[in-house]
Amino acid sequence: MKRRDFLAKTAATSTLIGLPTLGFNSCSQNTKKHITILHTNDVHSHIEPFKSSHPNYPNLGGIVNRAAIIERIRKENPNTLLLDAGDIFQGTPYFNYFGGEVEFKLMSKLKYDASTIGNHDFDNGITGLDKQLKYAEFDFIIANYDFKNTALEGKTKPYKIYQKDGIKIGVFGLGVELNGLVDPLLYKETKYLDPVEMTNEYTQILKHQEHCDLIICLSHLGYYYKSNPDKICDLNLAKLTKDIDLIIGGHTHTFLKKPTIAKNLNREHVLINQVGKWGINLGRIDFYFDESRNISAKGKSIIV
Repeated sequence: MKRRDFLAKTAATSTLIGLPTLGFNSCSQNTKKHITILHTNDVHSHIEPFKSSHPNYPNLGGIVNRAAIIERIRKENPNTLLLDAGDIFQGTPYFNYFGGEVEFKLMSKLKYDASTIGNHDFDNGITGLDKQLKYAEFDFIIANYDFKNTALEGKTKPYKIYQKDGIKIGVFGLGVELNGLVDPLLYKETKYLDPVEMTNEYTQILKHQEHCDLIICLSHLGYYYKSNPDKICDLNLAKLTKDIDLIIGGHTHTFLKKPTIAKNLNREHVLINQVGKWGINLGRIDFYFDESRNISAKGKSIIV
């Protein structure tokens, strides 16, 4: 893709919005605090770019190309977090042969800060996932899987707090219901906890006890289910809860050109973003904080 076309496409997908504490244009890009969130989802072991002959994604994707974009953005803004919304595993022979080692080692080289856990990350069983954790130099964050009496007990966190330029960022994770989706022999005694209840519990902690300036949910619940509108998903999670600023989604392989703006229980803005699958896109959300910690944001999907 020609650089001019690339820039035109990515520029067209940006949007500037206000978040819960402010109106749409109360904070400019020239404010003192600027935090960038980069994110992926459902990469599914796609390490190399698609071939030039691919009918839909010629030359797109690939971890080397993604690394170059991430490096450039980090040079622009050192106050950057890199997050993944799960389903790291399953999809190419890299996973079949190496069981996740390659994926975790490369994500570590890219300096991912955290990931949640997707259903396909159990494809070699919970012990298979546990076996590969030694190669992951980043946090696994999941609040609604209880791993008691399993190989993963004590090896994940419900949430993690990051500090960037004096801004306190709370990140918590949510996984999809495994029953009926994954063979119980693979996830063993893992218990699925209600995502809304867990969100209420951990946003209370992050907002009112930890006093986070920004709260992010790493979700593998899926964006929306047209055939079952009431099923828990990112859109419904936003409506049923409060205090989340950004939901980074996965599972449904939804390609969003720019973040969706939803309303929470308090009728405040929540950003929801998902960037499809296979590492074809990299999500970017830029948050701007004024001196009173009011927030505005813009987001886009970058073609890799």
